Amino acid sequence: MSTGTVELDWVREELFIAIDRYGNPLVVGSTPSQDPQYRGVKPSDLLLLSLISCSAYDVAVILTKQRQRLTSLRVFADGEQEDDPPYRFTKIHVRYKLTGDNLNEGFVKRAIELSENKYCSVYATLRAAVQLSSAYEIQSL
Repeated sequence: MSTGTVELDWVREELFIAIDRYGNPLVVGSTPSQDPQYRGVKPSDLLLLSLISCSAYDVAVILTKQRQRLTSLRVFADGEQEDDPPYRFTKIHVRYKLTGDNLNEGFVKRAIELSENKYCSVYATLRAAVQLSSAYEIQSL
């Protein structure tokens, strides 16, 4: 079983520095205030970013191994949250926009399915708690 420790250090007021298991920093904050010195990534957005980062990594690796000529991969997540605390996510929709030289749609579809159903740990974790959906769009060069 794989383990890892991440860290969060409070800087001041609503500002934190998150450090991943490899020492990479990320500024985390609350809803952005008017004062730029307190801006950081909103914690609930980190959940969405974790989901699409995990899946995008898988999709890019799988397509590269399939010798697909991927030139651009952009992934977006739209999250729906409850109106009252704790503002739980109820739905998340992921949109993949892929560009490449003659990308095979079957390979793209399969890469996304493998990520969402087999490889992405964030998808696997959220699946039981949140309604997840996705769509993709392929653009040719």
